[in-house]
Amino acid sequence: MRFFLFKKRKSKHLYTLAFYNLENLFDAEYNDHTLDEDFTPEGFKKWTPKRYQQKLGKLAKTIFEIGKDFNTHPPVLIGVAEAENKAVLQDLIKKDSLANIPYDIVHYESPDERGIDTALIFHQKYFKILSAAPLPLIIKNLDGARDTTRDILYVHGQLNGEEIHVFVNHWPSRRDGSDSTEYKRIIAADVILKKMASIEKNHSNPNYIIMGDFNDDPHSASIQKLVSNSVLYNPMEKLHAPKIRGSANYKKSWSLFDQIIISHNFFNYQKGSHSFDRANIYDDASLKEYKGKYKGSPFRTYAGSKYLGGYSDHFPVYIILKYNK
Repeated sequence: MRFFLFKKRKSKHLYTLAFYNLENLFDAEYNDHTLDEDFTPEGFKKWTPKRYQQKLGKLAKTIFEIGKDFNTHPPVLIGVAEAENKAVLQDLIKKDSLANIPYDIVHYESPDERGIDTALIFHQKYFKILSAAPLPLIIKNLDGARDTTRDILYVHGQLNGEEIHVFVNHWPSRRDGSDSTEYKRIIAADVILKKMASIEKNHSNPNYIIMGDFNDDPHSASIQKLVSNSVLYNPMEKLHAPKIRGSANYKKSWSLFDQIIISHNFFNYQKGSHSFDRANIYDDASLKEYKGKYKGSPFRTYAGSKYLGGYSDHFPVYIILKYNK
């Protein structure tokens, strides 16, 4: 008896869009304008140029492989969070895994006191920028002081000629408690909804891609507010299983803070448009702790001050779109 192994069929008409929280992608140089002293050779983390280059290599390889089972080319759009500046992203796309791909970057410096920003890496062969802007997130803490958090990155562009509106997010953290900080993430949802209303004054039935580390799960109030207007659909909602699977793990409980939300018009199949194919978490075995009490969790770069040499404390998430010829 003969046995045959069949590979998954790949298609050049499938396109991967991904989001990846890079876990503190800092260079090893001190910056007077941000709180980055921990990420220097003399700092708390003992962050060196060698460690920086090793992390870049790991992240580049991961980005290249997202969606590899389905399409013949690497991701066409990658939203990222926790990048110190544009220079570290330029270093990232120059690494061997990505160096031969015509990637470019949309990035703006945000007011975040730690100096970490969002950005969009895009494949110039498939995506054309029409406009871009940071959307300020003006939020006050309970004591009245401004929370200098990340802006929301807005990019209007054409994917294979079809116009799409992309939002890249890294919403305020839960560090001071999920309940006491919930209002901040609801304000972030309001900023996007307000921008969508503005877009819809000039564009009929626009295509939306809203991606990011929302610091909230699919069923949280902020995310539910986003999708409650019936324009948006969250394909990640079915993937969240707190005891089984997610994009980040805390105290042996999975969260799915990393999500990609789309508009319902990605369920049409008109010629020249893109339609939704699938969504998933890229939780490949190479990105996981392989032993010990954290086995199966994201293989992170640091645990406190202890250098582990991993990738990130988050798994990337992605969607696949099919271009209808």
